[in-house]
Amino acid sequence: MYRILKKQSLNPTVTLMKIEAPAVAKKANPGQFIILRVDENGERIPLTIADYDVNEGSVTIIFQIVGATTEALNHLNEGDSLHDFVGPLGRATNTAGKKKVAVVGGGVGCAIAYPVAKRFHELGTEVHTIAGFRTKDLVILEDEFAGVSDRFVRMSDDGSWGEKGLVTDALKALIESGETYDEVITIGPLIMMKFVCKLTKEYNVPTVASMNPIMIDGTGMCGGCRLTVDGKMRFACVDGPEFDGHLIDFDEAIARSSMYRPFERRAHEETCNLFRKEAN
Repeated sequence: MYRILKKQSLNPTVTLMKIEAPAVAKKANPGQFIILRVDENGERIPLTIADYDVNEGSVTIIFQIVGATTEALNHLNEGDSLHDFVGPLGRATNTAGKKKVAVVGGGVGCAIAYPVAKRFHELGTEVHTIAGFRTKDLVILEDEFAGVSDRFVRMSDDGSWGEKGLVTDALKALIESGETYDEVITIGPLIMMKFVCKLTKEYNVPTVASMNPIMIDGTGMCGGCRLTVDGKMRFACVDGPEFDGHLIDFDEAIARSSMYRPFERRAHEETCNLFRKEAN
């Protein structure tokens, strides 16, 4: 069993949990993920490793409450335990040989972007971080990003946090001001990553996109995370989750991911109703 050491609400729909998992922490790297089950009858879901501490033997996960399993997970508290917590899985972020990078995160994807920015910072790479949220109330990990970024640009759709606009606006301004990057790493909603990659392709800046948002079971068996990269079929969980952003067919990935939304919404509502009945 994997004990919950810490639980923290980051915003109304996003929760941070620190899990006691020394074997996973020992081998974890940025960009990788774990698979968990809340209980023995629960479904298996992949969640990206947001941070880890080898000395403490802990792994931090950050999740958005969108479906039945994340709703059930959010009802656990410090001291409770998860039934399964397997990892690390997936290919780690390639951090070798880069002197200057831009990390572009959007929404809850910033939870995945943070360990990447942190590792580059630890390696002495100059890190420019651009983080975007719809509004100030949804911001997560602001202090953490500030601590690992040589330059930190805050963006929000409504202007309530940082500058008003999109992450692509900020990235374009940096590039056109003369900033040059060995690589851009983008992590967030598919539509955001699509336009980040479209922009960097215009400026011939190498770009990596994390396709975590389309992963489902984390093993490749379900086929739900298949995508086309450079004309070839790939699976985000076993071949990635990071790919050359200029070679990804984002339109196909966006269309496929939207197929599961009605099911997730229905499962979430059913689970919420179950917890309400138990509470009464």
